[in-house]
Amino acid sequence: MSGAVPDPPGTEASGEGAIAAQSIGVAVTGDHARFMMLSPQAVQSAKEAKAPPNTVNLPGSASGVFVGREGTLDRLRDMLTGSGDAAVTQAGAVHGLGGIGKSTLALRYAVRYRDTYTLVWWINAESPELIEAGLAALATRLCPHWAYGATAEERTAWAVAWLQWHPGWLLVFDNVEHPDRLRPYLGSLPGGHHLATSRKATGWHTIGPTLPLGLLDPAASASLLCKIAYDRRTPTPEQREEAEVLAAELGYLPLALEQAGAYLHQTGKEIASYRRALPRMLSKHSEGTDPERTVARVWNQSLKAIRERDPLAVTLLNAAAWLAPDNIPRTLLTPLAPDTDEAEDAVDEALGVLHAYNMITLSGRTFSVHRLLQVVLRTPVPGTGHPATGRTDAEQALLVSLPPSGDPPPAGGGQWEVLMPHITALATNLPPASATDTTINLFDRAAMQAGEAGQRARAVPLLLAALAQRVRVLGDIHPDTLLSRNNLACAYQEAGDLARAVPLFEAALAQYEQVLGDAHPGTLLSRNNLACAYQEAGDLARAVPLYEATLAQYEQVLGDIHPDTLLSRNNLAYAYQEAGDLARAVPLFEATLSQYEQVLGDIHPDTLLSRNNLASAYRAAGDLARAVPLFEAALAQYEQVLGDTHPDTLRSRSNLAYAYRAAGDLARAVPLFEATLAQRVRVLGDAHPDTLSSRNNLACAYQETGDLARAVPLFEATLAQRVRVLGDTHPDTLSSRNNLAYAYQETGDLARAVPLFEATLAQRVRVLGDTHPDTLSSRNNLAYAYQETGDLARAVPLKESDEPDAHPSAGATPIGQETPVPPMPQ
Repeated sequence: MSGAVPDPPGTEASGEGAIAAQSIGVAVTGDHARFMMLSPQAVQSAKEAKAPPNTVNLPGSASGVFVGREGTLDRLRDMLTGSGDAAVTQAGAVHGLGGIGKSTLALRYAVRYRDTYTLVWWINAESPELIEAGLAALATRLCPHWAYGATAEERTAWAVAWLQWHPGWLLVFDNVEHPDRLRPYLGSLPGGHHLATSRKATGWHTIGPTLPLGLLDPAASASLLCKIAYDRRTPTPEQREEAEVLAAELGYLPLALEQAGAYLHQTGKEIASYRRALPRMLSKHSEGTDPERTVARVWNQSLKAIRERDPLAVTLLNAAAWLAPDNIPRTLLTPLAPDTDEAEDAVDEALGVLHAYNMITLSGRTFSVHRLLQVVLRTPVPGTGHPATGRTDAEQALLVSLPPSGDPPPAGGGQWEVLMPHITALATNLPPASATDTTINLFDRAAMQAGEAGQRARAVPLLLAALAQRVRVLGDIHPDTLLSRNNLACAYQEAGDLARAVPLFEAALAQYEQVLGDAHPGTLLSRNNLACAYQEAGDLARAVPLYEATLAQYEQVLGDIHPDTLLSRNNLAYAYQEAGDLARAVPLFEATLSQYEQVLGDIHPDTLLSRNNLASAYRAAGDLARAVPLFEAALAQYEQVLGDTHPDTLRSRSNLAYAYRAAGDLARAVPLFEATLAQRVRVLGDAHPDTLSSRNNLACAYQETGDLARAVPLFEATLAQRVRVLGDTHPDTLSSRNNLAYAYQETGDLARAVPLFEATLAQRVRVLGDTHPDTLSSRNNLAYAYQETGDLARAVPLKESDEPDAHPSAGATPIGQETPVPPMPQ
């Protein structure tokens, strides 16, 4: 075929979120980054399996009609194959407005040129999970006898291996929301063509060339409308003329044209009658009409027809408009059906009607709604009689679906993980000053759950909405408003957004002092939280005095051994430790532990935490003879009191492993790190922040043993997941980026290490400031990397700004409760 693809690549995995399939059976899969050990037999089967002729999984188009895009189709072929003057490329993207016909174009390309490919595989690419699911389905198609007994992760890894062994295929990544998520696949699977569709016009410069898709021309628009409305029969001249007028009113948007045609075909209504049914203000068309508003004209008419056929369908659609557009569970909307034994059937039938009118896309037990349709349904359209409805129904459906209060969060999030995107979407879509007590109750519960799951950063939209409502109803300085402001600041802090967190903590403290007084417990908590934020920002010059003042006030107001006083003393000790003042940190930790034992008992969870923190201080002081036995004792007590898999027990186990590593006892450290990671994956889920920390620490341990073959892919996977879960500039993400760069440096791959060190330094300067300890460490690490490349002109100035005897460090730290985390009271 033209634009021939290269031979299969080698077996090394490299780059962010890299993918590899090796003869030893290790596979790293995509942005979602899972690790799977394939058996030698599975690897061999991936090498030997052949794709049967005409192996495709193409979806049916919405209308089955393709008009007006022949020239565009030729340009797409040139972009992928290098025909004409174009350079050979292996990847390309079609982008444009939602409903513009991107998927239709990609489908037509796949159908027309499938004989030139060994295999054509269509993948829903809206999330890393769906990409992996699409690859897993490929394994099932090509090797069903093996795939039947394999896990989803194994099937995904097998598919990646197959694609590396067998060139000449086409992968279509449909509806890509984040172009960066394709980079791992493009970099590791160069043996075929990658075609992406996306609503996004930006972010593709590092991926491949793009093809912007515009509106259909007037003639093609009328043809599309007629072909659908009249079932491909030749229209009369009058019908063609009416179609041209309606097409103009619909803004030549393919989605609007297809939906209008479907309505006309199903109802038998004439185009002229359809046009006359539109409200007066929407019957006029002028150049530059907003496509969203044009879509609203068609959808209003479709909704009328749907309401006549099944009123419940419109109720469900209006409620779905306030939720996340994808993966809406059918069961979530079941409470909106009439209270009968057949509610589930009624919902299924109503969704079937919506699907028939192309208003939703069904996918098993979930469905999706087009984003533009959601905008239309949420926005009252003047003159159409269509008010924005459905929000109350969405709120009630979500409230009914919540797990019972007080239930512990299940592994992986359970029902909360399913509901959280929809609750967050409701908060994001909420009009200003329109929340109700019911809404705020929903948001508060979801925010609390996010905090308990270690994902408080996800609660930012919920807390923003709750704060706005409390300011509006209760005023700016009501105690509940102050609590909301504190909680939002905590969420910003956990998200790594200290630029927002610190000023918000400062404002909250000033208001607490004004409203409740300087020594109120709420004020003291606010002061403690601000000190924590200063500490995390690396501003110990402000954090330490604030901790000291807070502790003095706690002692005066609550007494020397009140639990809040003990927590404050613990936090001050940790600040001393971070400042390098171990002479004050260690005695303070020792005194705090003694008081915890006296007040709460030897095995109270807070006592165990204090014991863990003292052990960490001993370790920081280099006193491993006392640190290791104390960590071991703390772990034994955690296991006795909380159980083997409690999150606090897992943190204690991780800290003991780190102490073993610090003592040079890697023979005990590595298995303990491995066991902790496996337990965290099972108990907390694959993407929980603590799980990511475990993965990072295990990679550091592998690196220290000299096993860079396992360390580098693990660092790559951790970085990819932290970018997805925590964001690109979260401090933990920056730490992962630094660790990966250092691992590349140790392998001698300075071509990848230096740019990564440079990017990490630039981000740390922007996020943490020029003098933050992590920034200084980054500057030092970059200097040594420059030095190794022989670039002393850039290395020397950087080294002069830091300690002369500094050495690069991977920056791995024991993860757990030794770092004081500000509470998030509700």
